[in-house]
Amino acid sequence: MLVRTARCRQAVRVAERVRVREIDDDEGQRLLRIIRRGTRSVVTWRRAQMVLLSPQGMPVAKIAEVTFTNADRVRDVIHNFNAGSFDSLYPKRKGGRPKTFTLPERREIKKIAKSKPTEHDLPFATWSLTKLADFLVAEGMVDDISHGGLRILLREEGVSFQRLKTWKTSKDPDYAAKKARIEHLYAIADA
Repeated sequence: MLVRTARCRQAVRVAERVRVREIDDDEGQRLLRIIRRGTRSVVTWRRAQMVLLSPQGMPVAKIAEVTFTNADRVRDVIHNFNAGSFDSLYPKRKGGRPKTFTLPERREIKKIAKSKPTEHDLPFATWSLTKLADFLVAEGMVDDISHGGLRILLREEGVSFQRLKTWKTSKDPDYAAKKARIEHLYAIADA
């Protein structure tokens, strides 16, 4: 048991000795710019901090404490920087749920959203998010879609719902002639 404990301590000491390779002045200035100016990514900023603290002689455990992460993560960042330079500071993937609709599906949803519900033999004049989502599911275009997800998808596709002005129209075939006659009479009365 004593031998095993001694080996573990030795492994920890060896792991603690992880250091960043020698950094030239240009690389040091670039790292400082990332830290001072910041970037859009907190991950990049924190990784640059880890890399800059290492050549100053700070042990991995202390770097982890200062950067609010664990020692294994600091070691990974340092090893990756030593192997890949500045590319390793930038995250490779973006967070969030992957898009679930293909481009043709998105185009079809956009086409339906821009159409009138009466074109699909529905008894209402305008779409709401609820009605549109229900229609898409009923038609089998999508398995399921939330109202918020539909709103985001439509916004990304450039579709926005606007409040409509409504008016009534006549089904009388002589409507245009009668309207013109009444407008003519009003024009005579105003004169």
